[in-house]
Amino acid sequence: MNENQRVQQVLSGNTSAFTYFVETYQDMAITIAHRICGNMQDAEDVVQESYVKAYKNLHSFRSESKFSTWLYRIVYNTAVTQTKTQIWTDSGEMQAESTLFPVDNSLQVDMEETERKEMVANILQKMPKGDALLLTLYYMEENPVKEIAKITGLNDSNVKVKLFRARKIFKELWVKRYKEALFMEET
Repeated sequence: MNENQRVQQVLSGNTSAFTYFVETYQDMAITIAHRICGNMQDAEDVVQESYVKAYKNLHSFRSESKFSTWLYRIVYNTAVTQTKTQIWTDSGEMQAESTLFPVDNSLQVDMEETERKEMVANILQKMPKGDALLLTLYYMEENPVKEIAKITGLNDSNVKVKLFRARKIFKELWVKRYKEALFMEET
């Protein structure tokens, strides 16, 4: 069953069908809200409020975009409104996100993956919120530029420019933070 059919089920009175959307998109919704809010409690409140808004406004969902894009836009707007933050200018630090990447199967790979997650999370929390959000949406959620533009309300060109700058900031912070570690590994 595709998502449009699930939307129609909910609109036809099968309210339990909405559970699919909660279970499918909750992790990324929390990640988006957390990137903007800066703490997990507020992020959870934002996501809960966003799901209520999505449910109440499901009739306005147009199948022109993916459901996830529509929902993430609601999460984004709710988080920005609730925190009253200027997402593209605020450079406050955020708590580490612990679910950035899936974990692989072997112990050695698990340890390396965990270490890598911590390193990436460390850098992302030091970045401006908007930049960290764009990198999360693009690389971790694998959203194309057009979808990110719909989620954030930016135009495609703006997303590309901001992604370019975010990558540059990430790289600079990465090199600054882990330069010594890289040097020690090479010797």
